[in-house]
Amino acid sequence: MPKKTSKETTLDQVSALAQNYLITLYMLEDDQDTPPTASRLAEQLAKSPITEHLGTSIASVGAMVHRMQRDGLLEITKGKHIAFSEAGRKLAEQIMRRHQLAERMLVDMLGMELHKVHAEAHRWEHAISPDVEAKLVERLGNPLTCPFGHPIPGSGYRPPEGSLRLNKVPPHTAVTVERIPEYDPRLVQYLVSSGIVRGQRLTVREVAAYKGTLTLDVGGKEVIVGVQVAPSIVVHSPSPALPSKN
Repeated sequence: MPKKTSKETTLDQVSALAQNYLITLYMLEDDQDTPPTASRLAEQLAKSPITEHLGTSIASVGAMVHRMQRDGLLEITKGKHIAFSEAGRKLAEQIMRRHQLAERMLVDMLGMELHKVHAEAHRWEHAISPDVEAKLVERLGNPLTCPFGHPIPGSGYRPPEGSLRLNKVPPHTAVTVERIPEYDPRLVQYLVSSGIVRGQRLTVREVAAYKGTLTLDVGGKEVIVGVQVAPSIVVHSPSPALPSKN
């Protein structure tokens, strides 16, 4: 039986390494339709701006996952997928909240370019205390989402009805972007330069499975997106432009 983590466990009692695993798993769960596996986690960690302090081989990732399972933070299903325990999810939401508030601060207060924000926020998330977190929420006006459109845990934000992943949108359908992935700076830079940002309306013109691409009309401009990227872009039926902080 895995060791039960105390209800009193706080982020201060969890190593920075475990926090990095928790936030990476949280983002994987948020961006994909299927639960993450150790190999998918290793692949994601290898892309992370915090990789210099992590072992990203399957063996090292598997060992860390089993350690976190023993500590009561994670569970491993019969299908070898990785899931949060109740305690692990609570801690993952706390570190994710601090990460996203750091992102909002960097964008809203410092004007940092979106493709640089995710990596920079990783440097801040471990250092934000509960007092600083409360001050950030106050100064930022209690934001509901991060700059990429992902709901901030604890904010109470609910995505619009009918939200779905871009790969599920039929051709010739107009939608509004709800959120985009944040972990790959080159991808973020491409999406932003192509106009695929939160609140932007676009139309799916063609789904070419044999090419592995989706062709989009974004403000009258043709934009190509790979089918492997489409599931991490969430959209909904067209609506008025969304406020930048919500």
